[in-house]
Amino acid sequence: MTATATAHTTGDPLGLPRPARTLVMGVVNVTPDSFSDGGLSFAADAAVTHGLALLEQGADIVDVGGESTRPGAVRPSVEEELRRVLPVVRELSAAGAIVSVDTMRAEVAARALDAGARLVNDVSGGLADPAMLPLMARAGTPYVLMHWRGHSAGMQANAVYDDVVTDVLDELRLRIDAALEAGIPPDCLAVDPGLGFAKTPDHNWELLGRLGDFMALGHPVLVGASRKSFLGSLLADRTTGQPRPARLRDAATTAVSVLAAAQGVWCLRVHDVASTADAVRVTARWGVEAAASERWPLG
Repeated sequence: MTATATAHTTGDPLGLPRPARTLVMGVVNVTPDSFSDGGLSFAADAAVTHGLALLEQGADIVDVGGESTRPGAVRPSVEEELRRVLPVVRELSAAGAIVSVDTMRAEVAARALDAGARLVNDVSGGLADPAMLPLMARAGTPYVLMHWRGHSAGMQANAVYDDVVTDVLDELRLRIDAALEAGIPPDCLAVDPGLGFAKTPDHNWELLGRLGDFMALGHPVLVGASRKSFLGSLLADRTTGQPRPARLRDAATTAVSVLAAAQGVWCLRVHDVASTADAVRVTARWGVEAAASERWPLG
């Protein structure tokens, strides 16, 4: 669909899957420098193969991104980001995948929507590019806005809060208001507390401990804890004190996924799809999230 078109209409107003459980979003990083898997799917054909494998493992959505947001990362040019993501979005969409594009740039979002993406995942919540919110209002497609305090090169210097939960909630409310004022339909909005983005490990744990406060904002909540450094710090080697490497944090990620799904979050963004897909199905069958999942039309 074009970036200026109106939203498609299906049984679900947003055209996304609606299982009676938390959704699983699989990560497809088309980057040379992402923190846990940079370079593994940098070539377009490798990224497509990886995305298809995630679908086989149980992903409901595949999230394609061409810009690393690890602390200290240098931004690619818009041309380079487009070169990385568009072929992958196009091929995965043509294969029947529900594709999200992970971008802070309106031009990339618009081109990805034209290529078949059905959701935009913007870690800046519209702050990095003033054209993003108007674009999403015209497009009428689902939009995830995350709590953000600046680009990767210097974001950790902004990890200063009076009360991290209160401050993040207040800042997210401002972004929700800005999105609604721009004309984005309320039922197209989801929010993400932004674990690891201008947050210390303690901040991340406080945010996870109060996910219910974020759900009370009235929009579906996406949680992206997968393989992040606060898990590595928790699981540091007892002898050396060295954080556990990113690729050895999947079991801890799955534990977070179960606890978040039990609280009824809408979606989990993860690298290890197979374990998370099993975890959310077990959680749903247990029955602890059944009532919560009915609250979110986006899911």
